Amino acid sequence: METNDKYTASPERYAEMAKVYNRCGKSGVLLPKVSLGMWHNFGGHDPYERSRSITHYAFDHGITHFDLANNYGPPYGSAEETMGRLMEQDFAPYRDELFISTKAGYDMWGGPYGEWGSRKYLLSSLDQSLRRMKLDYVDLFYSHRFDPCTPIEETLQALVDIVRQGKALYVGISNWPLAPLQSAAQYLRERDVPLLIYQGRLNLLDREPIEDGILDFCAAQGIGFIAYSPLAQGLLTERYLDGIPSDSRMSKEHFLKSERRTPQLLDYLHELQSQGVAHGHSIAQEALSWILSQRGVTSVLVGASSVEQLKNNLEVIS
Repeated sequence: METNDKYTASPERYAEMAKVYNRCGKSGVLLPKVSLGMWHNFGGHDPYERSRSITHYAFDHGITHFDLANNYGPPYGSAEETMGRLMEQDFAPYRDELFISTKAGYDMWGGPYGEWGSRKYLLSSLDQSLRRMKLDYVDLFYSHRFDPCTPIEETLQALVDIVRQGKALYVGISNWPLAPLQSAAQYLRERDVPLLIYQGRLNLLDREPIEDGILDFCAAQGIGFIAYSPLAQGLLTERYLDGIPSDSRMSKEHFLKSERRTPQLLDYLHELQSQGVAHGHSIAQEALSWILSQRGVTSVLVGASSVEQLKNNLEVIS
């Protein structure tokens, strides 16, 4: 049940800035080492008061960056609607302290203009996102995936124009291969809308941004890097050591398949658990610490289904 308690942010939220923040590439932006991702657990099927408690705890502990996308939920758009309720109820007085991102690229609505990288889709989607989130602008807007069928100049010029229209302060790209990333960085730099950040899937089990040279390129070019799925959707935790819990993501066989729980994975998790004990870490904390130790990584995105889970993840920067 929703409450109407007035929220006042902790006056101590920036007490340890030097410890909590990293500079995002060669920019004026500082991002928290751990940012809050709203892919799961913040949609229309999730309790609003739980979302409210998690975001309050995050901001009270210096987590200024909230990451969304147009189709986060479920259902699509509902995570942004939750963000809009939070803005109206709690965060409007703190808007200039928040760094809010959203994205467009994956399927959002039917027909030929509801996904990928056309100018029509990107601009229409951002307008919808701003309405859902009750915002005049986002701090960061991403092209969520590379579109091989749309001229790259069309996608990138849409990003340039979004900034020039004042609908986003910065732009980023996510899930693009290295060669298009290199072209994008040059195109945007030449138009005085430099690429702020790249968002990619990076964790101890999925190291493609390192293996493909993306992380090295971003570091060399002064582009920030933010890692999503740092815990491999829960694989890099103790959750699946003794089986598949009935309420787990793996039990639903959608985003996380049970076939990934192999004997080799379990051996690796037990090894990580032993390393974590030596460092005073859980498996999750060990996994997050590894990502943050990689050259060029600005921040990691963590989701949370409870305040306690977020609290445990934030211990890697305490």
